[in-house]
Amino acid sequence: MNAQQSPDATPHTGVPRLTITQDNEFFFAAAREGRLEIQRCTECETLRHPPSPSCPHCRSMKWDTVESARRCTLHSYTVLHHPKDPAFDYPLAVGLVDLEEGTRLVADIAGIDHADLEFGMELEVGFAEHAHGEVLPQLRRRGDGEPR
Repeated sequence: MNAQQSPDATPHTGVPRLTITQDNEFFFAAAREGRLEIQRCTECETLRHPPSPSCPHCRSMKWDTVESARRCTLHSYTVLHHPKDPAFDYPLAVGLVDLEEGTRLVADIAGIDHADLEFGMELEVGFAEHAHGEVLPQLRRRGDGEPR
């Protein structure tokens, strides 16, 4: 939604607004700035995504973040045809990627013909505006322009 649109001008969508907590706010703030931040346990240095209050390995509540290089490889994907929501263009490809830093991320895939998707293909994480004007990660072919 741009600055001139009123909240009433937002297209009807079934997509809920983001649930932002003290454990994930850093992730969404970084995305709005075009950065991908990954939560890291400061006790055992385990990276984790999605963010959570405690480390699944050592149970520590202490954490910081590291900035990702945004390079990744496609681990798996699916192409959605239904249910159709006006917030998305269909068919919609959604991928699970292995980030170079060693954790995984799920995001929609843009600018790649679905027939060209291959497990292990090199991608990068960019950012795009989604429902409710929120900025989220989006997967793109590596080197296809400057990701936001």
